[in-house]
Amino acid sequence: MPHSTKYVFVTGGVTSSLGKGIISASLAKLLQARGYSVTIQKLDPYINVDPGTLNPYEHGECFVTEDGAETDLDLGHYERFLNIHTSKGNNVTTGKIYQSVINKERRGEYLGKTVQVIPHITDEIKRRIKLLGSKQMFDVVITEIGGTVGDIESLPYIEAVRQLRWELGPTNTACVHLTLVPYLAASGELKTKPTQHSVKVMLENGIQPDVLVLRTEHPLSVDLRRKVALFCNVELESVIESIDVSTIYEVPLLMQKEKLDLTILRKLNLPIGEEPQMKSWKQFVSKLKNPKHRIKIGLIGKYVELPDAYKSIVEALIHAGASNETKVEIVSVHSEGINEANVAEKLGDLKGILVAPGFGHRGIDGKILACKYAREKGVPFFGICLGMQCAVIEFARNVLGMENAHSTEMLHTTPFPVIDLMENQKGVTDKGGTMRLGAYPCSVKKDSKAFEAYQKTEIFERHRHRYEFNNSYLAQFEEKGLRPVGVNPETSLVEMMELNNHPWYVGVQFHPEYKSTVDNPHPLFVNFVKAALVFAKK
Repeated sequence: MPHSTKYVFVTGGVTSSLGKGIISASLAKLLQARGYSVTIQKLDPYINVDPGTLNPYEHGECFVTEDGAETDLDLGHYERFLNIHTSKGNNVTTGKIYQSVINKERRGEYLGKTVQVIPHITDEIKRRIKLLGSKQMFDVVITEIGGTVGDIESLPYIEAVRQLRWELGPTNTACVHLTLVPYLAASGELKTKPTQHSVKVMLENGIQPDVLVLRTEHPLSVDLRRKVALFCNVELESVIESIDVSTIYEVPLLMQKEKLDLTILRKLNLPIGEEPQMKSWKQFVSKLKNPKHRIKIGLIGKYVELPDAYKSIVEALIHAGASNETKVEIVSVHSEGINEANVAEKLGDLKGILVAPGFGHRGIDGKILACKYAREKGVPFFGICLGMQCAVIEFARNVLGMENAHSTEMLHTTPFPVIDLMENQKGVTDKGGTMRLGAYPCSVKKDSKAFEAYQKTEIFERHRHRYEFNNSYLAQFEEKGLRPVGVNPETSLVEMMELNNHPWYVGVQFHPEYKSTVDNPHPLFVNFVKAALVFAKK
């Protein structure tokens, strides 16, 4: 294996949302399957320091890493494909870059020089890119640049890439440019002009792409590929077709067929080695596409209009479904639309109910009603973060007789604050990066559904919250059958609650969805789907 790190840069043109993250993860998966150590980094051009303060409608889900970084949702794809942990170094934003440069300027580190985009901002970008490779000596670091080439905010990143390619030399870097080849139904033609214009913008910025990945709805002819290769100045085998597929998990297999990994290895002057070992991946895709069972599971949340808002939960259910050879049909139910009169109609044909995480009062009543419905009707229930807290509130009100029990997040004057602000969060005023974040230990009780899933008494799960179960009420909950089965061994924070005498009613304070991967579907999701299958047969 090589001793110096090679760098692959993935850029996008023509339009956003073409799937740079999936292409990056697919390439990384193929290189990993050939025996190379690979990681992926996302450079985001927005000025927010991280997506932790962004509304999910703005940017989709905020993904949390093991070390507690609030990051772009593409890092979730990286982890799910590669089955490795990412870290705060895997996501860099313009906000972080400028914050770092301004802090250095305030400390006098630039020795009185005028601080400018070039060289200071671009130098900081280059430092962040190289830092990831030098820290752990990866063979290949894939760097995905957010946004679309030509955007003003992306220019410093493109310039930094241009400089790095010059500094590191031609065999140590490769640039993959992802574009769209639109199909005009009126004329029945695929059009290459947008790709040509996109590459022209790259050339104007001093970068010649090495590989073009063309998103398309229809197969690309050899003539069309030859035309793109000729006008965009790339080799014919470097024009890669990325046709629409039924699931993102087919993309690595598609890229293997198109020999994207071979093309990149040749560009980087790396040994080809053996064919990628993709047997388990193919088995996963086969189970995904050929299920033996089908069930409906309700996802109860307040951002359901945007699928990316609950991306990790959706993918974790897909992993768990494949593990159970089951097609999980996710029924998105807006919690604001649930009331006493329609709850049975909205949730009646569901075989499992998952109450999603979130912040704020909007839609909370609908979530609480969903918890009550699942508890009373014996429907398998999974509450995550705020979902668990809603289950606690519902139980307090309707079983323990605590009228107006609530979380102090929603009702500061509640007479029964069964969910309360964590002690170390009191006095915190800044919003960004100040929650309980990252992986923490949890002790699991053996006589529990949780232990059945994990088969361990000690686990680590990732958190993103400010409020927790109020232990002052613990004895009353245990007495009536909603008991803690997972507790933080250091702080006694209740991590998991389960309802006795119910087929499967589990609430967790942490976010298990962040750790579910293709190779390791999360055990709680696997067992939740299994319980839903059993319930469906009744």
